[in-house]
Amino acid sequence: MTNLLVTGGAGFIGSNFVQYTVKHKPEYHVTVIDKLTYAGNRANLESVNDRIEFIEGDICNAELMDRLVAKNDIIVHFAAESHNDNSLRNPWPFVETNIVGTYTILEAVRKYDKRLHHISTDEVFGDLELDDPNRFTESTPYNPSSPYSSTKASSDMLVRAWMRSFGVKATISNCSNNYGPYQHIEKFIPRQITNILSGIKPKLYGTGEQVRDWIHVDDHNAAVHIILEKGTLGETYIIGADNDHVNNKMVIEQICELMGKGKDWYEHVNDRPGHDQRYAMDSSKLRRELGWQPRYTDNQTGMHDGLLQTIDWYRTHEDWWRPQKEAVEAAYAKQGQ
Repeated sequence: MTNLLVTGGAGFIGSNFVQYTVKHKPEYHVTVIDKLTYAGNRANLESVNDRIEFIEGDICNAELMDRLVAKNDIIVHFAAESHNDNSLRNPWPFVETNIVGTYTILEAVRKYDKRLHHISTDEVFGDLELDDPNRFTESTPYNPSSPYSSTKASSDMLVRAWMRSFGVKATISNCSNNYGPYQHIEKFIPRQITNILSGIKPKLYGTGEQVRDWIHVDDHNAAVHIILEKGTLGETYIIGADNDHVNNKMVIEQICELMGKGKDWYEHVNDRPGHDQRYAMDSSKLRRELGWQPRYTDNQTGMHDGLLQTIDWYRTHEDWWRPQKEAVEAAYAKQGQ
């Protein structure tokens, strides 16, 4: 058995990664560490509780991380504060978790000479103009625009520095916007789905022209495993699903139609401050060198199928999201959103 430590494994992407690993990769013994902030939910791991080890803890705790890294062979680092709006209200948790936490993990990995995979985001690149035909690549300069994206950019740079200065065995992946089961309902897609399930019209920020290269969380996690198995140490890999022609307005209209509403059954609300316009990811290196292909893409059966699966999950897991709904919508209402 290979001992695998997953940081942030009770969060949205991390918990899906843990479930994917338990289901498809029986050669791994999985340990999860999560601080269980509002974005981490122990219930996300209920289906695999008896097949993993769970530790509630903070990745900034050097003694704890030293002990956990020593016992594991591979560390997959998902743990991060990740909501742009929250970073604008209070940047400090982002500095603490994303920068100090990553430093703490790197020092433990360096000490014990373990393998690290660092999960990052497309937002470190900033954004593109809506009419810009280019996509982000592994060599695109960083241009973060928020406390969230700047702290993630900082964490990426720390990993690169530790690889170069100390020979840490690591890879990095920058992924586009994820959607799927277990995503917190403050996020764009689950907010619209749970609004409709609650009899509330979905909310579109501004004109809805912003473009995100939406990727289903299972496609992201399959890519991470391929990088673990085949990736070259020291390399960075872009993960994207080629959905970068789909803007937020198109997404919300598709959700409305899939849930039996008219495609225009939504409301426009105030745009987010500093809202990035367009993200587009060039994942050709990952596809060419490691053979990865997304399952959910925006063709005849692409994002349509991913959204259907996601809608069905929120419809059948109302007990998971319903207790948070009123508070989330009240917070958005204060912002005119």
